[in-house]
Amino acid sequence: MQIFPRATAHTIAHSRSRGIEEGLGVLAFALMLLFALSRPLWAHEFKLGDLEIGHPWSREIPEGAKVAAGYLVIKNHGTSPDRLVSITSSIAGKAEVHEMAVNSEGVMTMRPIGDGIEIPAGGEVALKPGAFHIMFMDLKQMPKAGVKFPGTLTFEKAGTVDVEFAVEPKAGEVDHSKHQATGG
Repeated sequence: MQIFPRATAHTIAHSRSRGIEEGLGVLAFALMLLFALSRPLWAHEFKLGDLEIGHPWSREIPEGAKVAAGYLVIKNHGTSPDRLVSITSSIAGKAEVHEMAVNSEGVMTMRPIGDGIEIPAGGEVALKPGAFHIMFMDLKQMPKAGVKFPGTLTFEKAGTVDVEFAVEPKAGEVDHSKHQATGG
């Protein structure tokens, strides 16, 4: 008659195991659903016709700085090139696309790109630290980490699109706080 107590213990253990498995399944499903629904919140992409603007961002700057830099990636999924011709933002009196490069003497230079920047058909342009980037000059508002600020990009063919620049904490990258406007 010891078969029944063992069978009962086995049934209870099996039942608990099955309950844990079901609970883990429900938890996994809930996490996947949460991940899928929150993706648009962290994707931080904007579209305008054939153009896709990915993750516009800036860096928090020291108090008293007069300029800030902005970065993003522009992908052109179309069959003809387009050109980013201007940028505006309520945080700055003026915004320009600048190019940073190292000259033949090994000196880093920075200059405004007056006629904008071409986005090739089927290609992309990355505005990033140490290369092409946006300079927000005559700041009216300081970019603060964790707080987004608005910007408007104007393209030669596609028109205008409103974007938001996510402000990331300071880091050891190029310090634009001493950068002076060079015209444009």
